[in-house]
Amino acid sequence: MNQLDPIDRRILEILVADARIPLTELARAVGLSKTPVAQRLKRLEETGIITGYRAILSPLKLGLTHVTYVEVSMSDTRQKALEEFNAAVRLIPEVEECYMIAGGFDYQLKIRSRDMAHFRQVMAERISTLPYITSTSSYVAMEAVVEQNWTAI
Repeated sequence: MNQLDPIDRRILEILVADARIPLTELARAVGLSKTPVAQRLKRLEETGIITGYRAILSPLKLGLTHVTYVEVSMSDTRQKALEEFNAAVRLIPEVEECYMIAGGFDYQLKIRSRDMAHFRQVMAERISTLPYITSTSSYVAMEAVVEQNWTAI
């Protein structure tokens, strides 16, 4: 982040809000011509600050209105076991996020499903079959208060 000047930061803020903005509009918004903005974009991509561009889908419009956080405790936390768990959890499409946690449990999953019945099915048929799980605790989200793409640049 130290290599980012205020113009780079402004470019990133604009792209987070609208990654499809035409280069001419982006250049106008940051007060530069197209060529230096294109060069900055290329540098931001090459250095890995910008890792890609994608469509952000609305889970609600897709009927995925149920969010549950699941704490997972493992029977084995050696590297091989963690790698096996990581590979297996990546294959479950309902897992929107998965974090290894330093604390009273080993992983936290964010599961998106249609409803409680769908969540129960995901737990029974997919989550509970993941390798090395000893226990899980589930917490149903009642309301999304803040849910956004990362924008603190």
